[in-house]
This record gives sequence, structure tokens and C-alpha cells, in this order.
Amino acid sequence: MTTGSRPVVGGVPPEILRQVKLLELRTRGLVNSLFTGEYRSVFKGQGMEFAEVREYQSGDEVRSIDWNVTARMGRPFVKRYIEERELTVMLAVDLSGSERFGTQRRFKSELASELAAVLAMSAIRNNDRVGAVLFTDRVEHVVPPRKGRRHALRLIRDLLVFEPVGKGTDLAGALEYAGRLLGHKAIIFVVSDFQSPDLEHPLKMLAQRHDVVAVTVDDPSEQLLPDIGLARFVDPETGETLDVDTSDAAVRDQFGASVAEELDARRRLLRRLSIDEIPIRTDGGVVDPLIRFFRTRETRSRRR
Repeated sequence: MTTGSRPVVGGVPPEILRQVKLLELRTRGLVNSLFTGEYRSVFKGQGMEFAEVREYQSGDEVRSIDWNVTARMGRPFVKRYIEERELTVMLAVDLSGSERFGTQRRFKSELASELAAVLAMSAIRNNDRVGAVLFTDRVEHVVPPRKGRRHALRLIRDLLVFEPVGKGTDLAGALEYAGRLLGHKAIIFVVSDFQSPDLEHPLKMLAQRHDVVAVTVDDPSEQLLPDIGLARFVDPETGETLDVDTSDAAVRDQFGASVAEELDARRRLLRRLSIDEIPIRTDGGVVDPLIRFFRTRETRSRRR
């Protein structure tokens, strides 16, 4: 595992530098025009710091009552918090073999990098700290949260250039690592296809302390088996092969039903844990899903 925001390879190829610059240019207008106000209003108050305990006053929320002090003093007291001016945004990005797949305009990993770039530049634009945990079946590389445009560009470069050792996925282990890494409450975007077992407990533990957002990355061909006759499929994470007669309608139907069940289980898990989802697909872009996410959150915050 590597840490820090230093180069992860000795010398960055010119094409990678061009990709970084292109991503910055492509995301800058989006960040400035669409997300600056919504980003701040959506995440306002996520970082709260304890200030004091004082006597209850008319208009104070009941949920802020400190029941231990109230019982000891015989009259109601409330805890008062102040908003931390700076937020910490953490990107937990899946680099496993299944992410290096795509049958549409780009690989899932490329789509994930573009979305991570938008989020990183949004954080920096608002003077917040941003960092990343890149993982496969192990934590491969960590970029500690920091501020500044140069830091954000290094983070984006690392996403583009880093070559992981592992091919499998241990999302649960990455979530547990992120929880240990972050001391104060943070906003954690988990960018993955979530094809990993035993996620409920680590997701629940992380969401109890942090604001967790699931960015689910999918390719449409993974959800529909094409009718192309006898075909050999290779698991990008394990290397295992499977010969399938895709001309058999029953096989295609069974495959589709199995995938639909997995996607429904993923949605139900996130809903059960009150974790918001940003679904992105390789046959689309990141703009519309992000706009929907920010506006849904903004509407919800106004109702509170």
C-alpha cells in the first residue's frame, strides 16, 4: 500500500498529464455552474463540533437535550454544537478487475475517475479537504485528505495512473480501513459496483459515524446476456472461464433474473441503511446522476 500525494510512479507519462488536464477542464465548468451552491447547502452542517452544555431555552430542539446532565441538575440542559467550516470528503474507489470493464463508451473505471474528479474539484472549490482510498482485494493506495487545487490534481492523476496489484474485491475491508483512518465525521463517497459479499455490517458501522454515499457503477451488458451463440466468459477478478450457450432463451432469462435480484438486493441494503445512491452507467455520463443527487438532497434538507 502507498500513502501520501506524491507520484505513485517514477515519472508520469505525457498522455496521463493530458488526461488530468482534460478532466480538470471538463469538470471545472460543471463544478462552478451547477454544484457550488448545491454542494454547500447539501453538506452544510455535516461537520459539527461540541461547544458547550447550557440550560434549555424556549425554541431549543428536544433531541439536543443532554439527559445525563438534565437528570443530575434536576432541570433541562442541552448540548450545543458549532458547525465546522471545513468538511472532509473521502473517495473510496474500487480498482478491482470488474471495474476495468466496459462495452459502451468507456470502462467503468474511467467513468468512476471522472465522477471522482468532479467531487474532488467541488470539495476544493469550497475550500474543503479531499482524500482517497484506492482498493481492490486490499487497500492499495491512500491519499490523505488535504486542501488545494494542486492536491486535487495529484489525486486525479493517481486515479488515472495507479496500477493495482490485486484484481479481486474486498469492499468490506476498505470500508473498515476508511473508518479507522478518519477521526472526525466525513462525507465518504464509495465508488464501486458493490460486487462484494458481507457488506451490511461494515456499511452500517461506517454510516453511523459518517455521511456515506454509494456511487454504484454498472455496465448494461452485465445485466443482459446477448444472443451470440456459444460464448466463453472470463471473470475479470478471478480469471475463471465459463462456456455458455447464449442462444438458449432459458439461459438468458435465468441470467437476467439473477442479475435483477442482485441489483434489487443492493438497493434494499442501501435503503435499509439510509445510504443515498448515485447510480452511474457506462452508457451514460456522470452529470445527470450527480444533479439528481444534489437536488434530491437539497429538497430533503429544506423539509427538515
